[in-house]
Amino acid sequence: MTVTAYILIQADVGTAVDVAAATAALDSVITAEVAMGPYDVIARAQADTMDDLGQVVVHAVQAIAGVERTLLCPIVNI
Repeated sequence: MTVTAYILIQADVGTAVDVAAATAALDSVITAEVAMGPYDVIARAQADTMDDLGQVVVHAVQAIAGVERTLLCPIVNI
């Protein structure tokens, strides 16, 4: 069973488009789009485990130039 989550990303001013493109290029990311509001990019990602998903955020997304802050929002099926 896979784990799916939204990744909310705050980006440096003027970098949202580049951050979204770089995020979308990651293997675990399903989609990444520029948004308006407190978060500049919203991505949807999935991985085999929550630990794997955390690795994507910590080691891949946060390493993208222009990423200031991330918030991981796992999707639950109740």
